Amino acid sequence: MNTAKRGRPPKQPRNFEDTKQALLLAGMAILTERGFNTVGIEVILKRVGVPKGSFYHYFKNKDDFGLQVIQYYDQYFCAKLRRCFNSEPDMPLMGLKRFVDEAVDGMQKYRFTRGCLIGNFGQEMPILSETFKQPLTDCLQHWTELLAANLKQAQSLGQINNSIDCDAQAEFFWIGWEGAILSAKVMQSALPMHKFANGFFAQLTSPNMPINTPYKS
Repeated sequence: MNTAKRGRPPKQPRNFEDTKQALLLAGMAILTERGFNTVGIEVILKRVGVPKGSFYHYFKNKDDFGLQVIQYYDQYFCAKLRRCFNSEPDMPLMGLKRFVDEAVDGMQKYRFTRGCLIGNFGQEMPILSETFKQPLTDCLQHWTELLAANLKQAQSLGQINNSIDCDAQAEFFWIGWEGAILSAKVMQSALPMHKFANGFFAQLTSPNMPINTPYKS
């Protein structure tokens, strides 16, 4: 006689990689809202449903976890940039505008509680281990290289003035964008993001630039 109970099948245990990925994803979500030093590992473990004693099965210590979250976030963010920038090959600047639009939508969706994970870590740099400095710098460099390539493509199509230094403008964008994200969180408004984007596109100065509808102030 079959005595098996009806209902949902028993929950299958995660394997090592699945659990580690779940912890990294939880870390990404939480650390875009809160500072690394103010978040205990218990908060992250609770969200994933992993026993506290199991944390060191996946990471050497909290700093190791933080460094791996940064690496994971960089991979995610670079993939997002490539997707946006490659969305309209004939109008590269529209790809950058798509990135800005998605960022604004994301900030509004989470009611300005989430920011840039790299920016959040950067604000804590004075109290973080020195081992965080290079990984954070590498993230910004990766993003700068991707944006510079996008701007150079726009320049080759005549959508950006030939006198523009695309590498320098890419660096400038991320410096200003991180400030705009922080200001948006403080003001609880997308206005700083819109203002910075408007200013950035305007100073590229090309009459053929396909961005002809500025963001509302």
